[in-house]
Amino acid sequence: MRTYYTARDRGRRRTSEQGASSVEYGLLIAGIAALIVLSVFMFGGAVADLFGGSCETMNASTHTGSC
Repeated sequence: MRTYYTARDRGRRRTSEQGASSVEYGLLIAGIAALIVLSVFMFGGAVADLFGGSCETMNASTHTGSC
């Protein structure tokens, strides 16, 4: 009788840990999303200036007009 309860308890522990791992994955995804948003805000202007400068350089060398 004792082994029946032990086996049943082991199965119950697995299902409760499965919910905990889902929460952990959700927190991990939220953290990664926050880092992406933060990096876009921090480096967005610098990247836009970089591409703007390369566009102006290409226009000056080819005399084609605007980007």
